[in-house]
Amino acid sequence: MKQLTVDVAVIGAGTAGLAAYRAAVAAGRRAIVIEGGPYGTTCARVGCMPSKLLIAAAEAAHVPAKFARFGLALDGSVRVDGRAVMARVKRERDRFVGFVLEGVDSIPAADRIRGYARFVDDRTLHVDDHTRIAFGRAVIATGSSPAVPQALRAAGDRLIVNDDIFDWDELPSSVAVFGPGVIGLELGQALHRLGVEVLMFGRDGHVGPFSDPALRAYAAQTFRREFALDADADVRAIERDGDAVVLRYRGPDGGERKARVDFIVAATGRAPNVRGLGLENTTLELDRRGIPSFDRRTMQCGRSTIFIAGDANDDLPLLHEAADEGRIAGENAARFPDVSPAPRRTPLAVVFSDPQIAVIGTRFADLAPGSFVTGAVSFEDQGRSRVMLRNVGLLHVYADIASGRLVGAEMIGPDAEHLGHLLAWAIQAEFTVERALSMPFYHPVVEEGLRTALRDAQAQLAAVLRAAA
Repeated sequence: MKQLTVDVAVIGAGTAGLAAYRAAVAAGRRAIVIEGGPYGTTCARVGCMPSKLLIAAAEAAHVPAKFARFGLALDGSVRVDGRAVMARVKRERDRFVGFVLEGVDSIPAADRIRGYARFVDDRTLHVDDHTRIAFGRAVIATGSSPAVPQALRAAGDRLIVNDDIFDWDELPSSVAVFGPGVIGLELGQALHRLGVEVLMFGRDGHVGPFSDPALRAYAAQTFRREFALDADADVRAIERDGDAVVLRYRGPDGGERKARVDFIVAATGRAPNVRGLGLENTTLELDRRGIPSFDRRTMQCGRSTIFIAGDANDDLPLLHEAADEGRIAGENAARFPDVSPAPRRTPLAVVFSDPQIAVIGTRFADLAPGSFVTGAVSFEDQGRSRVMLRNVGLLHVYADIASGRLVGAEMIGPDAEHLGHLLAWAIQAEFTVERALSMPFYHPVVEEGLRTALRDAQAQLAAVLRAAA
């Protein structure tokens, strides 16, 4: 075996791993990055960017659906060329991946180790059977992979994960999507709008990332109006039949139904890539899933010389969080044992469905009952939203009773990606409801809906104060 000694060994060349490597090098340390799979981040290859390319095509195809309500007429009809749609998705996806590969190519060849790393002990890694690495510190940034329930595997090679969709040359006629979470909603709705017959099945009523029961129910009702969605499904059988899959499931009336689809899409979450790392050979404390216990402010695993960042820690599996965590892990690995906590940004998650979804700050489920008020607004009669025929949505903002500060929000509605940012900035800046309402609101804009919710929260806070006086 080749012998190598380094200050910092980074396992994984995704968003978190590359950020960790660069931070360690910037601090003057001898660092390497180890990668056994393809270069190119999850976001660029199979996540954020290709999914938004598919969604953009679906949104364009869906525009004429509103023409009649605006008093417009379309001569002829929109025809979806599935082969052309997927060709653009792959072409642009490869372009985004190319940008990432350019960044990887800028790393000195001596700092790039190809192969799969495995811990031998707390200070040693083996990369396949060709390199033994003695490290001062290590950063685990191995990302995640789609998690597929065993019950779906009866579909054989007609079972796919979201990653596989972006390799299609042509769109299928029909799919059954399991999991109406972020990935399932985005891709399922996009496929539906591109002419694919979509059945979507969930469990326990969960839809999107919502923890607020009112938002969850509103979302289920909204998406159910567009395509077949059962958020609490009872699928009784999955059988392979030639080049198709037959499903038997409980219908809305309680009777058994049967459907034949081309593919089953498992959008049932992602699992951290920690198996096969040999973590059992270290002294790290592992949870039941094999993930090391860590401090999310430092990314350090216990008091060890090992750090973990990005999807591998299963904390906040989002690109901007992975970049932040990689930087924090790399900086702390570089200056170990002088490990320092770093400030974290206000949590912000967006679903690019239509209507969009956003969850900001502290979720409803994580707030102590009785410690907050909920300001609400419906976008169904909100002025600008109604003008644009985008008047579907509900926003809840949560304000702390003791301080009057905004602490979180959950919403479905128009421009949620933008309203979500405004709320995240306000929460991180520790705005009270009163201060947020002192900010400018133009007319007529969707943001006036946020103002309505803030006014509702302000009225409730005032009522609580009067009752306590």
